Amino acid sequence: MERVLFITSTRIGDAIINSGVLNHLVETRPDARFTIACGPLAASLFAAVPRLERVIVMAKKPAGGHWFDLWRETVGTEWDLVVDLRCSATAWLLRARERRILRQAGEPVHKVIEAASVLGLQDTPPDPGLWLPETDRAAALEHMPEGPDYLAICPSASWIFKVWPPEKFAEFILRFTGPDGVMPGARVVMLGGPHDAAYARPIYDALPEFDFIDLLGLGLPETAACLARARLYVGNDSGLMHMSAAMGTPTLGLFGPSDDRCYAPWGDHCEAVRGPATFDEIDRAHGDRRKHPESLLADLAVDTVYDAARSLFERTKP
Repeated sequence: MERVLFITSTRIGDAIINSGVLNHLVETRPDARFTIACGPLAASLFAAVPRLERVIVMAKKPAGGHWFDLWRETVGTEWDLVVDLRCSATAWLLRARERRILRQAGEPVHKVIEAASVLGLQDTPPDPGLWLPETDRAAALEHMPEGPDYLAICPSASWIFKVWPPEKFAEFILRFTGPDGVMPGARVVMLGGPHDAAYARPIYDALPEFDFIDLLGLGLPETAACLARARLYVGNDSGLMHMSAAMGTPTLGLFGPSDDRCYAPWGDHCEAVRGPATFDEIDRAHGDRRKHPESLLADLAVDTVYDAARSLFERTKP
C-alpha cells in the first residue's frame, strides 16, 4: 500500500483547479491511500475521494502556524509521495520517497496547466473533476427535477470588483429565458454561498415575476451536484465557476479585473468573456483592486454576454 500526501489550496476555486492532478494520481496509483491537506472552505470537496485516508484541515494561523500544524500531523509518516501545490517548505521537512513541489510559472499560463506541471503533465493536463456521494446527487434531483432546462447563475464573487452589476444580470436573464430568447421558459437557479443573498436580492427585486430556484447556501458537494444538472452556467470569476466547469456543465465566465489567461473556466465546454479592456489595462489603471469598492465589470455589455452565452449554448447541444 502506498501513502500519498496531497497539499492543495485554501481557496475553493484553486482547490478545484488542482483536482485534476489529484484525480490523475487516483487513477494511476490504484494501491495508494490519500491524505489531503487543504483549507476549511474546500475540505468538503474531498470527502468522497476514493481510498481517502483523511482530510487535514489547515485553518490559517498567524506567522504561518498552520504549516507547523501540518508538519506535526504528517511528520510521523513515511510517505511514498508528497505532492505540494502550495510551494511550501513543509514538504521538504517530511520523510518521503518522492516529492513533487510546484514551481509557479513566471509568465501568464492557465492554472490547470501550471498545476499539471508538478507531475510533468503540462502538455496533457488532466481535467479538474469532483467526486460526489450519491446522496448529494439525489438531493440535487429533488431541487432540480427532470423536465425543464435549467440556467444556473452565480452573481457573487470573492471581491466586489469581480462582480458583474446585478442590473445587467437581471437584463440578461430576462432576455435569455424570454419567449424570443435562447432558453425560453428555462428555470433559473440562483447559486452562491450562505452570505450571498445581498448579491441576489437586487436581481430578485428587478424580476419580481420570476420564480427563481433559490439554492444559496447549499453545501459545496450538493451545489456541485446541482450544477451538473444545469444546461448552462453564467457567473463571475469565482469558485462556483470552476466547480461548474469541473462538473462538465457548459460554463461562461465573466471577466474583467482577473486574468482569464490564468483563470478562465477549463474545458472545451467552457468560454470566458470580458469587456473591451484587457486584464493588463485594468491592472495598470486600478493597481490594488482589493481596495476598489465597486464592480470593475461595468464595461461588460449585456449584448456581449448574451452573444457569448448563445454561442456556447448552441455549440454544446447534446
